[in-house]
Amino acid sequence: MPFVPLPLMVLAALAAQTSTAQPSAAQRTVVFLGDSLTAGYGLARGESFPSLVEARIQAAGLGWKVVNAGVSGDTSAGARARMDYVYRLKPDLIFLCIGSNDGLRGLPVAELERNLRAILDRARASGTRVVLAGAMLPDNYGQDYREAFRKLFPKLAREYRTGFLPFLLEGVAMDPRLNQDDGIHPNAAGERIVADHVWKVLAPELARTGNRQP
Repeated sequence: MPFVPLPLMVLAALAAQTSTAQPSAAQRTVVFLGDSLTAGYGLARGESFPSLVEARIQAAGLGWKVVNAGVSGDTSAGARARMDYVYRLKPDLIFLCIGSNDGLRGLPVAELERNLRAILDRARASGTRVVLAGAMLPDNYGQDYREAFRKLFPKLAREYRTGFLPFLLEGVAMDPRLNQDDGIHPNAAGERIVADHVWKVLAPELARTGNRQP
């Protein structure tokens, strides 16, 4: 998919925010919190979608610090347990992409919901903006479970008024040309498509958050 640039008005607003002589302490931080899909499992350094998004941020001169807090094999419980670490990074924005491993392991959707709510409540209380990415399960899982799992993410996005990407792997999942040999994790070409999806949703949130006063 082609590179999608920020709209000119958004770039102008962000340029105005970042071009002023601000101390480094005022630099904004976006944390990508997730599992192996975020960590860039099986990829070379710089090929994961957070790294590709970081390159776009740097190319635009936006002045955001990017932290990849993806941990391979992580579940929503693990991400919830890592929130103290995440907040030591002083995030202004969190891209939250967690839950796939909960689903693949058949963990109760109610448990996933409790953990996601805990993360979102922490962000809300801290004044941290969130972009939530949804996930879906393969057809070999029961239909009732798959539907309950899929519907959880948009429900929480509406309730917490987060930015929302309905499906991180849209156009990539199940395509052998875009995935590694395991059929689960995107290859470098797949990651570029994922980065395009993420950028479309994240860019407006960067502008919105970047215009807040430190």
